[in-house]
Amino acid sequence: MHRLRLLGLFLILPVLLTARPFMVVVYNVENLFDADGVALFEDYKPEHYTPAHVLTKLRNITQVLAHFEEGRGPDIILFQEIEVDLTDGEPPPDYAAVLRRYEGVKIEDMLGVRFTPEIAGLPAEALLLKAMHDGGMTGYSVVRPESVKTPESLGSLAQRCVVFTRFPVKHSRVYPTLDARPIHEVLVEVDGAPLYLFNNHWKSGAGNPKTEPARVANARTLRVRLDEILAEDPNADIILGGDFNSQHNQNRRYPAMKLTGLNDVLGSQGNELAIRGAQRDLYNLWFELPAEERGSDTYQGEWGTLMQMIITRGLYDHRGVQYVDNSFGVAKFAGLNMDAVGLPLRWSAEGAAGRGFSDHFPVYAKFTTVPDGRADRYLPLPNASVDTGLASIRKVDLSGLDLPAVAVALAGLPDEVNLRDGGHTGRIMLVEGVVGPGPRFNVEVRGETYDLWIPVPAQRERLRAAYAPGAPIRFHGELSQYRGRWQFIILDASWVK
Repeated sequence: MHRLRLLGLFLILPVLLTARPFMVVVYNVENLFDADGVALFEDYKPEHYTPAHVLTKLRNITQVLAHFEEGRGPDIILFQEIEVDLTDGEPPPDYAAVLRRYEGVKIEDMLGVRFTPEIAGLPAEALLLKAMHDGGMTGYSVVRPESVKTPESLGSLAQRCVVFTRFPVKHSRVYPTLDARPIHEVLVEVDGAPLYLFNNHWKSGAGNPKTEPARVANARTLRVRLDEILAEDPNADIILGGDFNSQHNQNRRYPAMKLTGLNDVLGSQGNELAIRGAQRDLYNLWFELPAEERGSDTYQGEWGTLMQMIITRGLYDHRGVQYVDNSFGVAKFAGLNMDAVGLPLRWSAEGAAGRGFSDHFPVYAKFTTVPDGRADRYLPLPNASVDTGLASIRKVDLSGLDLPAVAVALAGLPDEVNLRDGGHTGRIMLVEGVVGPGPRFNVEVRGETYDLWIPVPAQRERLRAAYAPGAPIRFHGELSQYRGRWQFIILDASWVK
């Protein structure tokens, strides 16, 4: 009996050892543009955006990714907002050849003392690959969707989605969609198991009913292709990721929208067990987290869940790739890409080299391969999530912030301190000044004018009505820069004293 048990153990062990764990990250890098000075967006032209700014963005992105897999970085990364290179007019470069060509040159020198027209001609994703390679994150294939060649198309496409993967790529396909970046399909092979990746960046304006029809069209584009794959294999392993510019509970959070792209057309939902049936085939991983932890971005004092990772039923079976239950999370790191309040530390071009990361936190999840080939068996889920149907709007909570402890009093700073040198950006300050004239709500302090921005519109209008030009004003505000203008962000009306 003991010999039989031991023999069974030896028979099982080699199979179990073939399991292949890996990490997937979805990351909107907020306009990673290249260094050639040619850009559709004004903020990324040479007077605002230099090779030094590119280097800062690359360093910051790689610092975030180095938090995964003990510095190796994730095996799959779905990037959004990488620039469509207006000057290439060519197929994607040979990325491996780029790494070989600059093997002995660090990215700091490439964008510094060794900067050349050839380096200026490299697309943003090639520079990112090099920065990651220098940081010890190696072995990636870069899968860039087919370039759009016509000037009319380029006029509406400043950014693209790009996939970095360590797994062999079987194919890459592009699906144009209404008023948004094309949806990018990449089929990879994970130790022999096919895994479909869909990288998305849908039409912006999550809370705007006028833009929802475009997202409905984006969802239909994706749904048609999903149905083709699932008709052939109902248990296909598929990950849908990206910036969907939709809340995970879009149809409940905005009840005035009678038809939503994410929930009603695509079919994203939060009942984890439902996808084992015939009616629903997608599960949104935001439901893995408690409602009070859901959030990857903020707008008007509320957390949003625009960054999504959605999976099919095949990622719960015992064939091919399997989701590691409850591994979904938000990549926010204190002292790195998160400010003192806990919000995303977004990119800003102020100073000689810029600062910040992105207006979105990345999201991530773990997966593994399962070798027994059983599509009729499912991962046990003792605490499966259920979509309760609640709107679940999460407000930005400032109640735990000790303002006196974290704020810098401007009145105590020496006159020679320059607030606009980049060293104080992102700091919360106690400001005493005078409301300035003009159409913009602003404050005059230390001989300079700063815009005042309050995210919640109703609070913003009340404060404007309460403070006429020339009136003294005392408040706590976070110093930042937006589109070249310096400002203090008053995150809540209670910050005005």
